[in-house]
Amino acid sequence: MGIYSLVTGRRGASGFGSASTAEEVTQGIDASHLTAIITGLETARVLAKRGAHVVIGARNVGAAEAAKREILKHNSSARVHVLHLDLSSVSSVGSFVRDFDSLHLPLHLLINNAGIMFCPFQLSQDGIELQFATNHIGHFLLTNLLLEKMKKTAKESGVEGRIVNLSSIAHNFTYPHGLRFDSLNDVSRYSDKRAYGQSKLANILHALELSRRLQEEGVNITVNSVHPGLILTNLFQHTALLMKFLKYFSFFLWKTIPQGAATTCYVALHPSLKGVTGKYFADCNEVTPSKLARDESLAQKLWDFSVKLINSVSSKIPHYSPPGSKSV
Repeated sequence: MGIYSLVTGRRGASGFGSASTAEEVTQGIDASHLTAIITGLETARVLAKRGAHVVIGARNVGAAEAAKREILKHNSSARVHVLHLDLSSVSSVGSFVRDFDSLHLPLHLLINNAGIMFCPFQLSQDGIELQFATNHIGHFLLTNLLLEKMKKTAKESGVEGRIVNLSSIAHNFTYPHGLRFDSLNDVSRYSDKRAYGQSKLANILHALELSRRLQEEGVNITVNSVHPGLILTNLFQHTALLMKFLKYFSFFLWKTIPQGAATTCYVALHPSLKGVTGKYFADCNEVTPSKLARDESLAQKLWDFSVKLINSVSSKIPHYSPPGSKSV
């Protein structure tokens, strides 16, 4: 799926393309037997429309509650919960999982969607470069803390679990060696664009390594990553004027919000992807990511680095047990 397909909307092998919308790619799919945790509002709307029990994790609870009211306005039978989640804080991630557990729900789908982009250098409250903390570490921890629940659900229900990481084509534009393991917080060499690319590369590598581990374990859960496309959302808050200027001259490359949620919804729900795992998708079709994003040894190194980083601040996480222990 190249520039021609993006501009023309030409459909790929899946039958969908860049012009497809989230509602189109999920047409006729009954998700009423599924419970999903989502950190993205348009995806939540469409999954709720297809009958899924949706739990929205949001830093801005007011905006999420407004989205919930809008969903219920058009679908009074929709099942939607809103829980506070600040992905830049390991404490908040732990609290979110505790709050979700209190709902006593199964968990079939986890869609790691939320993120930040191109922000000036700053550290999270846990002392981690903010884009890496929010876009990767927060989702890495959230996934690990929910994994036993997903395994239990998949085993008891016989329904395949699916984890979807939102990455970006920006994973190609990262630091020279991909990930700055030894200088993550080095402000002197910080680039807001490359730091974003680094975090998006981490999203793909996380999915790749987790997929490998779950396959090795024989667990009925798939893990994939997606590029949603160029969408003018509040992700661009730090470069809003620049992005509006660029969009004026490249309007044919940009997607609407319903189009931007299509690939995520396709990978999360479409029956044709049963058993497909460790892959990367764009415009609702499987594509090949960068060489670094396919580096299995780099994926394993990132996993170990992430675990070590989280363990260094684990005292802030409610009821946290390091990976490998039996409790969550």
